[in-house]
Amino acid sequence: MSAHRASPDEPWPGWSTSRAAQAAYGKHLVRIGELIPVLLYSNVMDRRHLAAAHTARNQDLIDFQVSSQAMECRDDLLETAAVLDALALCHGHGSYLPRPYQEDSLNPVPRDVELRTDASDVAGELVRHDHQHGTSTTGNMPSALEDGCTDAERDAVRVRQTFEVLGSPAAFAAEATVCAMLLQTGDRGDNLALDSPLREWAEDLRRRAV
Repeated sequence: MSAHRASPDEPWPGWSTSRAAQAAYGKHLVRIGELIPVLLYSNVMDRRHLAAAHTARNQDLIDFQVSSQAMECRDDLLETAAVLDALALCHGHGSYLPRPYQEDSLNPVPRDVELRTDASDVAGELVRHDHQHGTSTTGNMPSALEDGCTDAERDAVRVRQTFEVLGSPAAFAAEATVCAMLLQTGDRGDNLALDSPLREWAEDLRRRAV
């Protein structure tokens, strides 16, 4: 029996990605699939090391662990946002939970809605971080999410983090390619929730190309 060979349409055995996810991330879906165990393992080990330093009352080691996590914050936000966004794209499109959200145990939230909301929340924190520290690789950032934000604003931060994943130095060409592909999936009936921010993105690309 041959080993599974990861591809954008099946990063993991049995995980068949959607056309929307493939259009958004292309070959990067393979790397996104690889990030899932990496992020889970790193999160557990970082907490373990910090807990060990706390138990030993070693303040120097605590400071070192906290400093290391702070320096890796943007990478963690970007990678986690990409994983959540790809998973959300594989579960269709639709609305989000309001912000802030008050959990009601009598009315459980549909998993796809919760997943889309989590994806947008992390993408929003990436935007907030980049606004504060000037760390965006592509520029043209929407506003960070605030209480009472709209579904369109949640869509916008998710779309924006997609081309942060693609990154520089070929950022503009990558943006144009991904934007065109996403617009095509919208024409086929996918990514309907992203239609408005995608049209705005396409218009911004035309302005920047002049």
